[in-house]
Amino acid sequence: MVARKFLLHHNQSLFDLHYDTEDGLEVLKFQIFSLTSVPPDDQKIIGGEDRVITQDSDLNSVCEKLQLVTVNSDEENVKQDGSSSSISNSDEELARMLQAEEEALFFQQFRANDNSRQQFEGRVRPYVTQALMYEDPTRQQAARKMVPVDELEEKALVSLAKEGNFKPSKAEQDHAFLLQLLFWFKQSFRWVNAPPCDGCGSGTINCGMTNGLPSEIQYGGSRVELYRCSSCSRVTRFPRYNDPLKLVETRRGRCGEWANCFTLYCRAFGYDTRLILDFTDHVWTECFSHSLGRWMHLDPCEGVYDKPLLYEKGWNKNLSYVIAFDKNGVHDVTKRYTRKWHEVLTRRIITTEEIVSDVLHDITKERRKGLTSQALSVLVDLDRSEAEKLEIDLHSPDGTSMSLPGRQSGAKEWRISRSEIGSDDNDSLSYSSCPVRTCVDGHVSKTYNSFAVLISHIVDSGLSKSETLETLEKIKDILADLSNSSFKMRKTSIKSESRVLEFFGPPVMPVIENLLASLSLKIELNTDRELAICLAGDPVKTSLALPVALDALDDITDNLGCIQSLDKGYLSLPLLKVNRISSGSVLASGEELPFGIVTSAFDGTRKTKWEEPNGAKGSWVLYKVADGQMHDIEAYEFTSANDARERDPMDWVFEGSNDGGSSWHVLDKQNSQFFEKRFYRRTFKISSVGYPSNLFRFRFLAVRDAQVTSRLQIGSIDLYAKSSQV
Repeated sequence: MVARKFLLHHNQSLFDLHYDTEDGLEVLKFQIFSLTSVPPDDQKIIGGEDRVITQDSDLNSVCEKLQLVTVNSDEENVKQDGSSSSISNSDEELARMLQAEEEALFFQQFRANDNSRQQFEGRVRPYVTQALMYEDPTRQQAARKMVPVDELEEKALVSLAKEGNFKPSKAEQDHAFLLQLLFWFKQSFRWVNAPPCDGCGSGTINCGMTNGLPSEIQYGGSRVELYRCSSCSRVTRFPRYNDPLKLVETRRGRCGEWANCFTLYCRAFGYDTRLILDFTDHVWTECFSHSLGRWMHLDPCEGVYDKPLLYEKGWNKNLSYVIAFDKNGVHDVTKRYTRKWHEVLTRRIITTEEIVSDVLHDITKERRKGLTSQALSVLVDLDRSEAEKLEIDLHSPDGTSMSLPGRQSGAKEWRISRSEIGSDDNDSLSYSSCPVRTCVDGHVSKTYNSFAVLISHIVDSGLSKSETLETLEKIKDILADLSNSSFKMRKTSIKSESRVLEFFGPPVMPVIENLLASLSLKIELNTDRELAICLAGDPVKTSLALPVALDALDDITDNLGCIQSLDKGYLSLPLLKVNRISSGSVLASGEELPFGIVTSAFDGTRKTKWEEPNGAKGSWVLYKVADGQMHDIEAYEFTSANDARERDPMDWVFEGSNDGGSSWHVLDKQNSQFFEKRFYRRTFKISSVGYPSNLFRFRFLAVRDAQVTSRLQIGSIDLYAKSSQV
């Protein structure tokens, strides 16, 4: 360990920074965030001689004076001495790229032949007709019937609420619903390498092709692959259907079927939607997001959205033409999917750029024939805006902190044969430089406190352990009924003859009402004199809290199973979870997108987790308390994630800081820890209390088996301040 001290200059203020070289640049950036409130992603740190600090090694060769400027602010071009400076691509590199583009355009003239227009148009025309299928009301209705709309609406609103947005605009709701539609489709549609035998269900081997039957040709299945069963020798037909109406029924295929069907689903819910054709043999979807104000890339095969560089950077594809099709025309959107336009041009050899533009313009003009002048004007403005955006995208940074995976869909041998496996073993979207995220988890602490009150009341009432377990089971049944009902109108009735009413008498009623209130629920008396539990406010708040309550009940039941009898001696952790710290800011060494982000470890539910793709080599989490409040930590809890026990943390250090991260105090250190099963919660009590802090750090040093995984994952992390009496 090497300690260094830096003097940081920012906004005419000076800050002392104590830096431990073992921590790395990302931790230093969080220390700076603690002192200056400039998020790590917005920081540009400059050392001596205008050197921009971009990696750990840069700090070893600079003096003790650093300057912080905020990206995109007026300070960005200010040197330490106050003079003007700019950091941009070198003029030589730009000149080289422009020269390469000119050469590629020049050679296109010689490669093009008399039939080049017909060749290009022949590739494009069939997809114009395909795009019109998505406008058919019958097909759209068939697609909508298959979608669990209420479930996806709830998930969309919950995803926004977890970002702190409880009152989203319509554009934000539509955007969130579209993403949930993508995730649902990814789970409901099946990829086919080789179909199972129609007779016995065993594996099959391709044995050729044949023509489609009339019933298959009716839905565009003119090409049929044949597969012979390896067990019973029966031949199974696999028609490559082209009609999305049939695909809604079969829900299987390869990338062509996936994109074809998903594009229909998007159009069925009113999104402006395009089918995207990549001439190097892939298809996907684009939708216009009014929340983002632009077209957004969606790949249903991969379950990936808004990552247009996935193919060039992740799959290592050598793109040539990427063409978009919708009811209003055809567009060349290749520039959205590349940062190597000068290289792409050398592969666009079917015809000249002028002919490409003319063909697409003529088809678009055909598609817009008959539109009003006002509608045409709107479309022309949108075309112009998109063209400008494509030029901007072409020269924007490629997001070096984002790791893009190779292709995940399809058999590995097939992906390797297509050279789409990627450049390394990375198999997920991940950030190596994560944004600071805010934990929206006040409802978790509130729910835990309500259960603590309930358990304390039960102990005071003298119920036995078995009676307590029975009571908790009845409460769980009620909450499960509510959880399974429509989120917009949750309600369940308690029949007058039900034994549950025994537990809703006057002594316990205030405690039950307190628990329900923490879940945004209330008790009402029906007209037939039956008790009913229903929504008390924003249904999304109930959607957030119900899974927390159900998981908490399981945890309480597990803890009760470990004790002989229930008495006041057990009214503490792990049975009672009070004074849980919430609503802080959190930063991690890395995270997987979109479901493995670090705040998932603080949302109080078992089904989510923080996943660090490179965490087995060492990783960390920093937690900054809201409003800078100081807390003396009594204990913390980890819960193992849903799968892959080899990714469980095994060795770690827990530290606290009261000076913004300049210095750290070890609160706890654990070695060779194991989690007995999945979703297993463990409590670690702090022996060295008496060090109030407002910034905490977990440094994970080892996982259970680093020989078989590069990842670390944790289902939940909970911090508890020194308890007061319940």
